Amino acid sequence: MKNIKLIILDVDGVLTDGSLYIGSNQVEYKQFNTQDGMGITLAHYAGLKTAIITGRKSEAVTKRAKELKINYVYQGISNKLEVLSELLIELGLTVGEISYMGDDINDLPILKTAGISFAPDNAVRLVKESVDIVTKHSGGNGAVREMVEAILQRQTNFEVLVQEFIYGKNKVIQ
Repeated sequence: MKNIKLIILDVDGVLTDGSLYIGSNQVEYKQFNTQDGMGITLAHYAGLKTAIITGRKSEAVTKRAKELKINYVYQGISNKLEVLSELLIELGLTVGEISYMGDDINDLPILKTAGISFAPDNAVRLVKESVDIVTKHSGGNGAVREMVEAILQRQTNFEVLVQEFIYGKNKVIQ
């Protein structure tokens, strides 16, 4: 985990609990966790880059990713591994420098490729059996935060990082 420079996330079942709410106006609603948001903010503060690669397209994801200043956002992606390959070339990274969190079978190609792979507790069995770490928290309920803290605790003095963050001049986005 010490070499991780890019954290990549799926959305549904990872940043959300996997539920889809579609209103009568055909607008899709998603519930995001503010503690996960703070985790992403801390990752950025520590110098890590973040990305989303998701199979669905959603305005809610666009808005949330913009709020959290997620560096790279790819929606409506059927071949996530292809996007990963392009992103690695663009950033000059190796697979050993990325971590990925996914929860379902369409995430398996990246999960099996990533330097370190995570799944939330609510992931499907095949995913849980294929990853390096299964978080104690479920998607949309702190799994991303748990992932980020695990990485940062191995890369930094986490308590010092948190103190610097708290007492620095940071705009906090959760």
